[in-house]
Amino acid sequence: MALFTKSLSPQLFLRVGKHSTNYFLMFNKSFSNIGIHGKLKRTSIMSYVRNVYTSNNLYKRRKTVEERKQPRIIQYSPKSKLEIVDVWRGITLNELARVLERDIEYVKDLFLNQIQNPNTIIDDVRVLQEGIRRGGKRIRIVAKPNNKIEENIEIDLKPRPPPNKEDLQPRPPVVTVMGHVDHGKTTLLDALRHSSVVETEFGGITQHIGAFLVKLDSGATITFLDTPGHAAFTSMRARGANVTDIVVLVVAADDGVMEQTVESIRMAKNAKVPILVAINKIDSPKSNIERTEQMLLEVGIQLEKLGGDTQGIPISALKKKNLNNLIEALVLQAELLQVGGDPTGPVEAVVIESNVHPYRGKLSTIVVQRGTLKKGDILVAGTAVAKVRTIKDADGNNLQNVPPGYPAEIDGWRDLPSAGDIILEAENEKHAKDVVKFRQSILEKKRVEEDLKVIEEKRDTYEKEYKEKLMLKRLSGRYKVKREGPRQPEYVENNEHPSLNVIVRADVDGTLEAILEILDTYDSPECKLDIVNYAVGAVTPTDIELAKTFKCVIYAFNVSIPQNLKPLVEENNIPVKHHNVIYKLIEDFKDDINSRWFIFHETFEK
Repeated sequence: MALFTKSLSPQLFLRVGKHSTNYFLMFNKSFSNIGIHGKLKRTSIMSYVRNVYTSNNLYKRRKTVEERKQPRIIQYSPKSKLEIVDVWRGITLNELARVLERDIEYVKDLFLNQIQNPNTIIDDVRVLQEGIRRGGKRIRIVAKPNNKIEENIEIDLKPRPPPNKEDLQPRPPVVTVMGHVDHGKTTLLDALRHSSVVETEFGGITQHIGAFLVKLDSGATITFLDTPGHAAFTSMRARGANVTDIVVLVVAADDGVMEQTVESIRMAKNAKVPILVAINKIDSPKSNIERTEQMLLEVGIQLEKLGGDTQGIPISALKKKNLNNLIEALVLQAELLQVGGDPTGPVEAVVIESNVHPYRGKLSTIVVQRGTLKKGDILVAGTAVAKVRTIKDADGNNLQNVPPGYPAEIDGWRDLPSAGDIILEAENEKHAKDVVKFRQSILEKKRVEEDLKVIEEKRDTYEKEYKEKLMLKRLSGRYKVKREGPRQPEYVENNEHPSLNVIVRADVDGTLEAILEILDTYDSPECKLDIVNYAVGAVTPTDIELAKTFKCVIYAFNVSIPQNLKPLVEENNIPVKHHNVIYKLIEDFKDDINSRWFIFHETFEK
């Protein structure tokens, strides 16, 4: 194209094309043979040609007045509904074929036959994404599955099959004393044991399970478990019912059947353990044995006196009245059950309680169920390993071995086992480490699955909320109304809530578990509760640092603060609440929650 013109004054020529408008600006010098190629080209002094491209919006049909009044609805393309395939970085063609459930040739075609070796590792996520999309699916990156778990399933320790009756030898029956709080369970054991355990329990209430052997005057021996009766210790009573041969249900003749009485009956029946009823406090002026027996009948316990098959013995533990009748009933029940144990082979036991001793370290109270426990045995309980250093009885005497049916306190644990864990003996330390590693991998896998489930639920909830908000946006349009006049100050409502951050320390695992169960029942939107840390044993420097950072209250149940940490606590003004009785801790916790709620609202109203 060529343009020829002559002019002494600036002129403007426009040529409108299909896709552009060409502006030719010429100045007061004449020029000729100007080639136009969309570039700025100088032909002579003060002579220029410039191409300016404009949008086709110039030719767009304008909306009518009625169309402009209609609300603007923005249309979005729907999200992809392609099937999701879980893959991971470093996946091979063989693994991808198994995931897709197709042959290897099909997978090669997805990648346009650029990858021929079936063992080739694909690290690039974009390559995976493009290949899977060719198959009509889309990817989701996940962690590589641990196939070693299935391969090492035989490493785990498991209890042996039940022994033959010919191999069983007589052992002490395990008797659990259960019942409502303050109905005299520990007093009864004191009378049988000729000790004074109840005086050492704070508030006269059993705070954790006691396991000890009682030698009766008749020469028989019985292993007793004393479980707490307080409402907070539900799981501890359940453990006692699951490891026992006989349950002695203590019911006060003056109170009758109470809340924990019914719960103890239910636990014993679920564990399929025979029940023997001890109607205690018959020396009380308010006692009513007939009314108590009738109340037991109403909750499903029919005594022999009323035509049932459950023995009921009226006693007075405090006055030691009719205790011989109770002992005879226990011995008779044990003979009918023909309890026995196999003292040979690897040890099998149950953790009744665990705690941290300031000098001996991590301890656990156990009851041996099979085999004979000795010093030096390698034990595994859950994910905790122990090489038994010392074995003691309930009175602190050293023992060389523990046969089935006997309780003992052992140390040597590297990690603290949980109450209720099954103890199994390993061949050696390497075997124990392999078992723990395997169990930890199983727990990690379950934890990931639970986390993924929670994530999916939250994702569905957020997606639903997002779609609702998106629909409102589409219906209302995206235009913002321009403010008129000066901007006015705005006040945003404060939706924050008061909170209580706590750190819990307890002397034994069972008590810690009970406290955490109490805190888990708290569910109020008025004041948020955060459990920053919890553990068994005395307060540590880590607890002090966490309390300082998160402004926590430390609840120390039956544990103290080391002398070297007390100046640090006072310096940082960290509140530490010491308690020895469970219900007093509950009351203190309620007071802390209520005080924060009232302080917050008073401040907010001002």
